[in-house]
Parts: sequence; structure tokens; C-alpha cells
Amino acid sequence: MKATAEKLEKNTVLLEVEVEPEKFNQAIDQAYKKIVKKVNIPGFRKGKAPRIILERYVGKKALYDEAVEIIIPDAYISAVEDTGIEPVAQPDLELVQLEEGKPVVFKAKVVVKPEVKLGQYAGLEINDPDKEVSDQDVQNELERLRNRHAKLITLEEGAVEQGDLAVINFEGKVDDVPFEGGKADDYTLEIGSGSFIPGFEEAIVGMTISETRDISVNFPEDYGREELAGKPAVFTVTVKSLKRKELAVLDDEFAKDVSEFDTLEELRSDLANKLKQAAEEKAKGQIRRDVVDKAVENAEIDIPEEMIESRVEEMIRNMDQRLSGQGVSLEKYLTYTNSDLDTLKERMRPDAEQGVRQTLVLDAIAKAESLAVGEDEVSAEISRMSGEMKQDPEVIRKILEGQNQVDFIKESILRDKTIDLLVGKAVLVKGAKEPVKE
Repeated sequence: MKATAEKLEKNTVLLEVEVEPEKFNQAIDQAYKKIVKKVNIPGFRKGKAPRIILERYVGKKALYDEAVEIIIPDAYISAVEDTGIEPVAQPDLELVQLEEGKPVVFKAKVVVKPEVKLGQYAGLEINDPDKEVSDQDVQNELERLRNRHAKLITLEEGAVEQGDLAVINFEGKVDDVPFEGGKADDYTLEIGSGSFIPGFEEAIVGMTISETRDISVNFPEDYGREELAGKPAVFTVTVKSLKRKELAVLDDEFAKDVSEFDTLEELRSDLANKLKQAAEEKAKGQIRRDVVDKAVENAEIDIPEEMIESRVEEMIRNMDQRLSGQGVSLEKYLTYTNSDLDTLKERMRPDAEQGVRQTLVLDAIAKAESLAVGEDEVSAEISRMSGEMKQDPEVIRKILEGQNQVDFIKESILRDKTIDLLVGKAVLVKGAKEPVKE
């Protein structure tokens, strides 16, 4: 087999492939054996008619068409490997020559992985996020603990305050007409939780038990339901009952009740350490995101439309799987959000394009830096996964191999190593200019 690749424009390559006559003859023989089993020819048992009889009955073209289906896919794959191109979409095939006793010749117009022109990616200046934990941060965490473990006291009388749990009846109307989903009875609402549209919860503050009040609000312009977005509405609200949190005193007894510590000081120290760890992890993640964003920003790429469309489809599939895990179909989600598949794809497009751009740049940097992934690294990652899943590593490996996911793991490890390299070469700065001292 012979194969040549000619670059046409941008990210398009024209493959010209020539397959030996012998292979075409073998493919015709395979086609004959396949077709003859499906055709009833008078005077012959099914599958026993000679080839020349079959050709007269179904026509030589039928044999040739079937032979092409057999020979071209393998020839195309071999041509891709021989020429070293990296297709990112299905090829546009054109049959040039198809005659018995002659080579099969076909052309394939292929969209390929684009060339990445890397800009600066080493020595990038990245802001070093603040990782300090203040006494107020610790105090805020203690207050969250107090609220989480607070006792709820049912009030016989009184007015609604921030933080109260109010059981309410409500009915909303737009232009004096009730709308779907705008009515509920015995609804428990934590005042200040931000569960309702802006202005609703604030207007309930001060209402007393059994009081009914009309509350005027505006739906946000970006509200999920188009028929309500930006519209003024009036909710008739009745407060049926009221519960208030009774917060515990912050002392050693509180620490014993909510933790494994005997004193409030020990609890404070533990919370400070956990907040510090969380801040450091958050900062680490931010640095990694920022360094990738800067490297991508400095690179030049002309991304094929096909790659963006493929990434959008992948995002749709992932979303469908997540929704299915929650017992909701994608169709129901689109109906509930008053949207459609085309609109959803359009919303996903910017993230899809950025995701493709990041992948291409990281792959190009890995190649430029001669980074690679060893089998020991793959085994270590599989062992980590098996620990999380509480399964034998060999079982996990066989599952991954069966799903063709091992290469995906290698790519993921390689990109992580590439980001590690970028972070290692970055210059972390505090604020605008002050460099971080080692």
C-alpha cells in the first residue's frame, strides 16, 4: 500500500491511497462469501451459487461496493499511521479507481489536529493568592457550627427575623394572572437563605404569625423561565408558623458536644488548621488554573470547527449522564428550563472552545518538553483509583482496558505533569509586583 499526504489549507490534509490489486481481489472474495449467504438464487442452495452466477444475479457493482466497504477502512487507518497525521473528524472519501486487476485508489480529505504556535510558557508571572487565615475566619466557622447545631424553638407569637424558619403559604401572579410553580402551601423557608428571587425574603421580615401580605418583586432578567424573566410579580404570602434558632454558648461544653475536643481552644486550633489547609488547596488550584490560562493566552491556534463541535457533544453526553444519575432525563431538564438542545449547545460552545484550546496547548508543551508517562505512573494511578473504589488494582485495570480508558488515563497524567512543569517554572508574585521569597 502507498499513501501520500498533501496539506491543503489551514488544518486540512488530502490523503491519496493506493491499495495493491491482490488485496482488492481478496476483498472481492470476502464480499462474495458474505453476499452469497444472503441471496436466494433459483437452482442453487443458499450460499452455494458460484461467484460468476452471483455476479449475474446481483450485478458486479454489488460485489465491488461490498469489497470497498471491506478494504477502505483498514487502508485509511494504515495511511493515517504511515503519514503520521492526526485526524480530528471523519474523512471525506472519494473513490478514484476501482477496477479488478488494478490498484484501488482513493482520496481522503481529512481535518487534522492544528499546529500550535507556543508563546511564552516558562517564567510566567502568576499572582500568589492569599492563604492567611484570620481570627475572624475562625470565628465565622464557629458561628456556622453554632447555627448547624442550633435548637429550633417554635414561637407562639412574634415577628419574622433573619435566620428564622417560616412556614408560609404563597401564591404569585404576573399581570394579575397566576403562573405555574408560583403557589405552595406549608412551605418552609429559611429567611436569608437566598432561596427565592431577590426581595422576597427581605419583605417577609417583620411579618407576624397569621399575617397576610402582598409582596411586589421583579424576576431577574436572566431567570431560567423566559416567560417570567424580567417581569414584575406580586406574591400573596401568609405566615403560618415560625421557628427560631437557639444558639449555644461558645464554651468548652459546646466544643465537647460538636467535636472530639474537650476545650473550645482546641476546637479553634483545629478549625484554624483545617481552614489553612483549605486555603492552601484553593490557592494551589487557582495557581494551576492561572498558569494554564496564561500559557493558552500566549499561544496561537486556529482550531477546526469540528473539534469544538466534538467537545460540545462530549459535554452534552456527560451532562446527560449526570442528570440520569439524579433520575432526570436531558429532555425533561430542557423542558424544565424552557430551553432546547441547540440553545444548550450554543451556551456550552465558549467553554468547549476554551477546553479544546487548553488541551492543544498542554499537549504541545508536553511535546516541546519531551514529557512522557511511564507504566509505573499508570500503575500508581490505577492503584489510587482501586483504593478509592475498594477494588483489586488488576480488576480495575481489566475494566479500564475493556473500555479503552488506559490511554485516557495516560493523557490525564501527562497533562497534570505538564501543569506541574508550568507551575514549577512560574514566578509567583504577591499583589502586583512583590515576588515571593523562597
